[in-house]
Amino acid sequence: MSDNEKYENSIKRVRALKNFYIHLFVYIIVNIGLIIINLFSSQDGIWFIYTLLGWGIGIVVHGITVFSRGRIFGDEWEKKQLEKYMNKK
Repeated sequence: MSDNEKYENSIKRVRALKNFYIHLFVYIIVNIGLIIINLFSSQDGIWFIYTLLGWGIGIVVHGITVFSRGRIFGDEWEKKQLEKYMNKK
């Protein structure tokens, strides 16, 4: 791997981390707001939990893809799959 490829991979990694942290920050801020709105305005019960859990699943999946360092469906996986299908007759 050349220095240029290492640099490009590093840029992609840093951007992926940045995007995850932005996603996590927005998740926390929005859900705090929804919890406050729900607890102070709704007499019908607790509904914020649905957003918390639903969006939380997305955060977990996003985190797995970022912090697995490409082991799950990353570049290495893609290369192996390409080799597998190219060698198939």
